[in-house]
Amino acid sequence: MTVHSALIDRDRSRATVGVSVDGPVTVGRPRSGPHRANWIPDIDARMARLERPVRELLDPVDERLVDADEITVVPDVHYPFHPSTGMVTDPAVVGAVVARLAEGTSSDLAIAGSSHDSIALERTVDYLGYGALEDRFDCRVCDLAAERDSRVAVSLPDRPKSLELSVPDVLLDTSIVVVPTLRPDEAGPVAGVMRTLGRHVEAGLEGTEVPANKRARAALKVIDPSLSILDATTAFAGEPFAARTLFTGEAIALDTIGTTLLGRDVNDDDALAAELGPGKSSVRVTGCDFEELRDRVPSGGLPPRTSTHPAVSAAYGLYAMVSGDAVPPQLEVDR
Repeated sequence: MTVHSALIDRDRSRATVGVSVDGPVTVGRPRSGPHRANWIPDIDARMARLERPVRELLDPVDERLVDADEITVVPDVHYPFHPSTGMVTDPAVVGAVVARLAEGTSSDLAIAGSSHDSIALERTVDYLGYGALEDRFDCRVCDLAAERDSRVAVSLPDRPKSLELSVPDVLLDTSIVVVPTLRPDEAGPVAGVMRTLGRHVEAGLEGTEVPANKRARAALKVIDPSLSILDATTAFAGEPFAARTLFTGEAIALDTIGTTLLGRDVNDDDALAAELGPGKSSVRVTGCDFEELRDRVPSGGLPPRTSTHPAVSAAYGLYAMVSGDAVPPQLEVDR
């Protein structure tokens, strides 16, 4: 498995990261630092900085995408966290990817997410600014929760029986580009490619439940994305962090990279360990100092549900710096 990375505005240079399983880990250093020191509020300005690294990662555009009638980009838009927190994919990254696809293909383009009990997708994408991308690139935002779906039987090597999943037809009938952000999920492992896809599928048999880990694995297998990109421009690892890096490669390689950066052991992630297979699985990185980046990334997961999310505190802090307003005492953060 091979992963390539591009650094955001690091002396206008390019770094390439090769990732292979069952090799030693070496780690590296893109330019990184506290998130508020690097954040640019204007989405167009962020997209302009991302144009070069996205082009480096995607050129030449994969033949499966060039020949596709429709391409659906699936970012992490599970909740309207401010993009500066690292808890959602930066819409500027999605915009830069969509811009490159619009230039390099004649495909119809869509951006997909799902409404859920907490909030409608329409509100989330409106807050995050995806409306501007719709108008600029003539792409549509697709709510997978409202789309037709199909029941699909998926076999996993370590399960005697196949899993029945309900999968939106959009994810089955179009070419898929997955763009997760670098963050842990509520259970602790990296959210990554598998779990970003797993959020959009459900058990196919009424009254049954498929565990999240198996649902994520099955979703990856049946959807089989044409392209996966890990947005580590701003990550969340107990606190927001400006890693200022994009990675692209096979889904399992990217989830391995993300797990390593978050300081997790791949063997503690049942889904990832099952996909990697038995034996020692590690990542070999060439072309940049990946280990130093890993050492710089903070260590931590998501806070308890009863605590104020640090992403919320960070977003209020950013707002206060821009607007001059006071931050409520209960949301004070070290600035």
